[in-house]
Amino acid sequence: MVTKANSYFYGIGRRKSATARARVMSGKGEILINGQAASDYFANSAPIMRELNEPLTVLGKVNDFNVTLVITGGGHAGQVDAARLAIAKALSTMSEDVNGSLRKVGLLKRDSREKERKKYGLRSARKREQFSKR
Repeated sequence: MVTKANSYFYGIGRRKSATARARVMSGKGEILINGQAASDYFANSAPIMRELNEPLTVLGKVNDFNVTLVITGGGHAGQVDAARLAIAKALSTMSEDVNGSLRKVGLLKRDSREKERKKYGLRSARKREQFSKR
């Protein structure tokens, strides 16, 4: 799949207010996020790490690729979803065979839900003051 020693595949993912840019290259299965190991960045959270590795796990290539991620904005939940989408997109540009299996599992879909803006006269986007009959 990967031809040259220094070649990589690029993908970008977004979720909520987080943006992740991924570079996938052949290697030993290391994931770096903003220069840190992924386990350090997400404080050794097992569910978050499982979700982050999902595109590689589906393909059975967890120990075949190194992933470098640059993540900006959002919280951990949005960042993980953005990173997962970025890795899946980078893997899909690598090979058309991979594209179908990732799409079947639903890893190439973007979750487009964003935070709704606050409206004037309200406490938040939809929350109102308590109604008083008298």
